[in-house]
Amino acid sequence: MEKKNKILVTDDNSEIREVIKILLQGEGYDVIEAGDGKEAIALLDDSVDLIILDIMMPGMDGFRCCAEIRKKSNVPILFLTAKTEDSDKTMGFTLGGDDYLVKPFSYTEMLARVKALLRRYYVYQGKEKNDENSIIDLGGLVIDRKLSSVTVDGKEVALSDLEYNILLLMASHRKKIFSAQNLYESLWNEPYYYTANNTIMVHIRKLRTKIEKDPQNPKYIKTIWGRGYRIE
Repeated sequence: MEKKNKILVTDDNSEIREVIKILLQGEGYDVIEAGDGKEAIALLDDSVDLIILDIMMPGMDGFRCCAEIRKKSNVPILFLTAKTEDSDKTMGFTLGGDDYLVKPFSYTEMLARVKALLRRYYVYQGKEKNDENSIIDLGGLVIDRKLSSVTVDGKEVALSDLEYNILLLMASHRKKIFSAQNLYESLWNEPYYYTANNTIMVHIRKLRTKIEKDPQNPKYIKTIWGRGYRIE
């Protein structure tokens, strides 16, 4: 029997949790619930495949909860919030969030985001069994697709799901120039919009701080001015 994907829904509004739970269970997902950030952290274990996380919660809000989760897990996080400002989106992505859904949302849109995040997590991050070409060596930086790991000069580097996916996509197509639009549409699986460029910049900047000795003069991820980014 095929294992169901488990989704942790975190929102202080019990009615919203119930609606999301019914929706996701109707699609065959296993759903557990948390009423706040602390409860979400307590419930999180290796069996959870995705977290839907409200931002505006009393006590530990979604941003703080996300930061704590990222200390121990790279599980995809879908922020759920009434906030629409780009600065809030940037904050969420900077802390390690993977996607952002603004209330009120359509159920069709939520399901599309959930399926896209799970697909990225399993395919790009290598949770599916695929031993072919599992090692990508960039000269000091090694990606092991089988283990979903990245090492720099032999030392393992902790990347978020999206950071790993960006690196893997570019490393799998060396010398190809990826525009912000290429990256966004490939990894977010939705149409590009102008301010999404800031989202890509935030993730590239964070990725460089983790894999480059000198992020201002990167060895691996090169900026091709006016066109995008490339791994040579």
